[in-house]
Amino acid sequence: MKNITKPVIIIIGVMGLTFAPIILASATSAASATIISLISIAKTVDMHFGNIAISASASGTVVLSPTGLRTTGGSGGVTLPSNTGPVAPAEFTITGEPGFTYSITLPVSATLSDGGSHTMNISSFTSNPSATGTLNSAGTQTLQIGATLNISAAQPAGSYRNSTAVPVTVNYN
Repeated sequence: MKNITKPVIIIIGVMGLTFAPIILASATSAASATIISLISIAKTVDMHFGNIAISASASGTVVLSPTGLRTTGGSGGVTLPSNTGPVAPAEFTITGEPGFTYSITLPVSATLSDGGSHTMNISSFTSNPSATGTLNSAGTQTLQIGATLNISAAQPAGSYRNSTAVPVTVNYN
């Protein structure tokens, strides 16, 4: 029995080696990567709500659209005088890889202060383009931001400026 076992093992081993090249196959692949330009954002224009007349007894809002249209919120607490003063949405230049899309993240709120104890809140930020932008063939796009200014009844007169950052973030999609 021992004499038969050795030749059988040798035959099975040789047969296994004979079939191995038929069962195995291999190939190779090249690898590559492309590094794209970083996306960047630069402020070009600050947001200005302009001159606002207030009511002594009612609060109100001023809505500034991303295109620069300024309206009252309809509550009757504010009036927009004909001498508007500076009115402008915030404006940013986005730069990156031509043809790429990007997402826009706007702040939830910001605070304006007269430098003392008086404040107003900015909320409901909107943008043009809205939510997602596409860089042109030169790799740029203008982003405009509007918002709603919330004004208290009898808000003290003065020049108010942001006391908290108004961050706008962009990321490639």
